[in-house]
Amino acid sequence: MIPVVSRAQARAFDERAVRRSVPSLLLMENAGRGVVDAIARRWPVGPRSIPRAHAVVVCGVGNNGGDGFVVARHLVIRGASVEVFVAGALASVAGDARIELDALCGVGVAPREVDRDLTRLSASLANASFVVDALFGTGLSRPIEGGLAAVVEAMQHAHRPIVAVDLPSGLDADTGAALGTAIRAELTVTFGALKLGLVTPRGAALAGDIVVADIGVPGPSADGEHDGASDVGPSARLLEGRDASALLAPRSVGTHKNAAGHVVIFAGSAGHVGAAVMCAHGALRAGAGLATVATWPDAADQLDARVVEVMTARLDPDAIGRSVDAALARATVVVMGPGFGKDEAARAVVRHVLREWQGPSVVDADALAMFGGDAEVFAASKGAAVLTPHPGELGVLLGTSAAEVEADRFAAVAECVSRARSVTLLKGAHTIIGAPDERPVVNGSGTPALATAGSGDILAGTIGALACALDPFEAAFVGAHLHGLAAEAWTAARGDRGLLAHEIADEYPRLVARLIAEGRGASAV
Repeated sequence: MIPVVSRAQARAFDERAVRRSVPSLLLMENAGRGVVDAIARRWPVGPRSIPRAHAVVVCGVGNNGGDGFVVARHLVIRGASVEVFVAGALASVAGDARIELDALCGVGVAPREVDRDLTRLSASLANASFVVDALFGTGLSRPIEGGLAAVVEAMQHAHRPIVAVDLPSGLDADTGAALGTAIRAELTVTFGALKLGLVTPRGAALAGDIVVADIGVPGPSADGEHDGASDVGPSARLLEGRDASALLAPRSVGTHKNAAGHVVIFAGSAGHVGAAVMCAHGALRAGAGLATVATWPDAADQLDARVVEVMTARLDPDAIGRSVDAALARATVVVMGPGFGKDEAARAVVRHVLREWQGPSVVDADALAMFGGDAEVFAASKGAAVLTPHPGELGVLLGTSAAEVEADRFAAVAECVSRARSVTLLKGAHTIIGAPDERPVVNGSGTPALATAGSGDILAGTIGALACALDPFEAAFVGAHLHGLAAEAWTAARGDRGLLAHEIADEYPRLVARLIAEGRGASAV
């Protein structure tokens, strides 16, 4: 997995390197050169290739600006035409940034202060091959306002490709939110490690393509402490394909359907049986040997007319405990919620499962929404639960709102994990999976094609199937990865819209075989 660090950890990482006698000036030099290397890879030929380019570099007066001065100097050395603007007083540039400013002047480039009406800056931006944003880095924690906001807007309105140095200026390093206004970059070159804000939906949209540049010191570890420094604030790990491959294995020749696992799904209600069908389909395609939908009699009648491979079990509204226990007696893993309803009978079923079932469960949709503001109910469950909310459902569960969840996705997941003492999977671009006593995992697979009805039902069934063989945390992040890979495969062949939920699951057998083969190949090396 790839380590992802917070603002405080990034600062601690740099400070620790300096304490170990790595000069901060060397870190700045390596960072700026790393940006230029990334630009050279981005545009190796054509009008934006460095020897043919006219670059405009916009710098702040702090260390991010210092990185920008290094970028400008190395662009000049490699043959580019470069203009540099400083959003502030040149006289206020100090420390390492001042040394790099003087070095830039030494190769014949004289940075200019941004004029008050932005006339010269705007004219230069209009003629740029690309723009380098070196205004603010990870240290920014307050909104960009006034004249600096006008500079950001001028850069954005020039409609030229923007390369962000470390972070797009205005992006919150921890949450991915825009602080007042923010740069929308085509390429972001971040230093040493990914930042939390870059692996959120909003942050990723602002960052564009992301490159992690080596700054000449060992990077943080994904599993241990941040380069030996104290673990300050939240941190996470970005899932790689090989992490999923390592957890999947071919079946033995003696595997039978019961050994493959039986997923019992408490889902569906009159007029809402599609969610149950999708969930069961996801479970079977992801490898469950058996799938049973336990539902209300009228819904079961509708299901019996539609399903072939899926079994049904009828819940008795007048004897809920007995009928639920009968269904649980078959189960390896339980899934609850898709299309199930939120009335008193549905609540009684879910509460009974939480109280009596000692195995893994996946809790989705209605089974989450029925407990508004009461995430603690899951902490009392006998078995290990995996909660799979989208932002709106997590907002309801925590007693907040979808907007508040999206404002700080990592904090929302951490709060749910703490209150529910359960694995929590927050859906969305860059799904976050948290668990008690675990660093959260971020899944980067997926495409916008997943914005289709039933996608979440498929995911719930997928995780249920995987939990027959993996622990719940592993099942959650492998399931999210597989779900996203399926969308990527479909999108590559057909585009970014029109995906039907069942088609996600239909991609699974081929993808699982590929992941297993990749895992076996890696273990043989």
